[in-house]
Amino acid sequence: MTSYKNSEPRPQIMRGSPPQLRVPFADWDRPPWNRWSFQHVREILPTAEVWRGTGPESVFPQVPQDLGGIGFERLGGVPTTVEAFLDDSYTDGLIVLHKGRILWERYFNGMTERTLHLSQSMAKSVTGAAAGCLVALGVLDPRALVTHYLPELAQTAYAGATLQQVLDMTTGVRFSEEYTDPYSDVGKVDVASGWKPAPAGAEGFPGHVWELILSLNFRERPHGERFVYRSIETDVLAFCMERATGKRLPQLISELLWQPMGAAESACFTVDRAGYALAEGGLNASLRDYARFGSLYLDDGVFNGRQIVPAAWIKATQTGDNTRFGEPYTLTTPNGAYRNQFWIEDVSRPVILCRGVFGQFIHIDTSRDLVMVKLSSWPDFLNIELGIDTLRMFHALANEIT
Repeated sequence: MTSYKNSEPRPQIMRGSPPQLRVPFADWDRPPWNRWSFQHVREILPTAEVWRGTGPESVFPQVPQDLGGIGFERLGGVPTTVEAFLDDSYTDGLIVLHKGRILWERYFNGMTERTLHLSQSMAKSVTGAAAGCLVALGVLDPRALVTHYLPELAQTAYAGATLQQVLDMTTGVRFSEEYTDPYSDVGKVDVASGWKPAPAGAEGFPGHVWELILSLNFRERPHGERFVYRSIETDVLAFCMERATGKRLPQLISELLWQPMGAAESACFTVDRAGYALAEGGLNASLRDYARFGSLYLDDGVFNGRQIVPAAWIKATQTGDNTRFGEPYTLTTPNGAYRNQFWIEDVSRPVILCRGVFGQFIHIDTSRDLVMVKLSSWPDFLNIELGIDTLRMFHALANEIT
């Protein structure tokens, strides 16, 4: 069964009692099932709460504007409008936040203000922000070796790597990020994290994420030489954070980010069989709370009346090295970089991105006091055309607003 756009009839996935069209566990994140499952992860996988606390919700004033008619050119020179592209790109939610005010907010495919949507790899940026808070508190030192926090990794390819190299994904550890290969390293993460059953004929797959990390024994280049996207680096970072604080990741995100920013909803992480919250992609949160998180990187980290993310950490996150950044990453951001678990769209401008497979984006432009969030359920893990077109849409919105 193929996927469907918002303008097309929705199949009766998981409707009825009992549902007749049930989501298959082995393919819950694949089309068309992901159009339902990305908003219902707690009904598929075990999760741990990221508590919002008992404080008041931070409020965004609303200044509604109809931005759907703004035009732009898609890749190949095809003209479109923002509204049409939202349909073409399987959008579940979009919010445009300018100077702390909601200008435009749209929900599709059954999503609502309170729906928790899977972040995929935007969770990496949330983890990186919490790490920045711990650095400011003196709990973590980016210059320290990873083995300072996790001595067990001395017997792995992470020996000699610094925490900063893990934050920037410039270690030399070999890790295959082939999403469609169930036997790749990232395929093993799916099994270790509890997201998927082991594929047919698989032997010796790790039982949980920590076990997988301990199995990474091959270094393919010197640490620090170049950026290569490895999802497991965020889990290594999270284990360092947990070991240094004695707290689990959902509690750290709650205390350092979710409660201080006045989140509207408690979020959640998927957890593996050892209770570990998947830092690299298991966060689920509401659209507005993703916008709140993006806003933490505006105004030097002051939000909701508090300094939340340290200003020095934000400045460092906006500063990247394009010389370590090559294909395939330059296909969507030619002058980009990666720093502290964030994507830098262009090293000449203060614009950073949180990105996740299947079309998850937070676009943060500090010079324009602008945050835009797009949550999606693409049919593909990666789609270069849709990725480039999404950035073009953000640029068209930004130019019209400011």
